[in-house]
Amino acid sequence: MNYQSIYQTEVQKRLKPITGLQILTPEDIRHLPELLQKYLLYVGAVGKPKIQNVRVVFNGSMKRNLKSNWMPIASRQYNFMDEPSRFFYIRAKMFGIPFDGLHVYAGNTATMQIKVASMFQVVDAKGDKMNHGETVTVLNDMCFMAPAALISKQIQWETIDSLKVKANYTNDKITVSAVLSFNEKGELVDFISEDRYYCEDGKTYLSYPWSTPISNYKEIDGRKVPTHGETVWHIPDVGEFCYGKFDLKEIAYNCDSFQI
Repeated sequence: MNYQSIYQTEVQKRLKPITGLQILTPEDIRHLPELLQKYLLYVGAVGKPKIQNVRVVFNGSMKRNLKSNWMPIASRQYNFMDEPSRFFYIRAKMFGIPFDGLHVYAGNTATMQIKVASMFQVVDAKGDKMNHGETVTVLNDMCFMAPAALISKQIQWETIDSLKVKANYTNDKITVSAVLSFNEKGELVDFISEDRYYCEDGKTYLSYPWSTPISNYKEIDGRKVPTHGETVWHIPDVGEFCYGKFDLKEIAYNCDSFQI
C-alpha cells in the first residue's frame, strides 16, 4: 500500500458524523491567560463551534538540510482533537524526481517515512525522540490552525510577559513546552520550543530550538487564520536555518468525509 492510500485509510478510520457541536463561549476561555483570551477573540473562535478535527492544505518549499536546494512541496493533513492525532501527507520534487512522505502521530507514537519515486524508502524515522518531537508539532498545529482547542486540560499555561505565554502540553506520558509570542493586535506571530529534534536521516537526532514564525492573517469562513508560515532551526555556530516555507491554500473544520 502506498503512502497516499495509508493516509486516506487512517484518516477515514477517524472521521465520523459531526453532531451536537458545542459553541465555544467566553466562559470556556475564562481560565486562560489574558493573551490567549485576546487571541481567541481576535481569530473569531469564540461564538463558533468547538473543533473536533481540521483539514489543512499547504503549498510551499522545503530544504532537506543546510546544503540542499529548495524543492517545491504540496501537503495535505488532518488533525483530530479528542484523541490527539495528526496525519500529514507530502509530495515534493527534486531534480525532477518525485518524493512523497507520510508523518503519522497517533496515541503518543510518531513515524516519518519518505520514498523516492514511490518505490525506494530513504527515511524511516521512529522511536522515543520522534514521539517527543512530534508532540511539539501537534501542539504547534493546535496553536495556529485550531486555536479553539487551546482550552484543552492537557495544556497548562504560564504568563511570561505582556506578549508571551508558555504552554506545557501533556499527551499520555509525554510533556513538551513552547513559548508563544503575540503582537499588540492579538495575533500569534511565533512559537518556539526546545523539545523537538533536528534529524536528516531518521537516525541521528540533535536538540536545537525550533520556531515557526507566521504571518498574513486572513478571514476564512468567519475565522482568522495565518496563511504564511516558516519552520526554522536555531543551530549553534550556524544561526537560523529556515528549512520550510508554507502558504495556506485550504482549511476546513469538523469534517465528516475525506478529501485528498
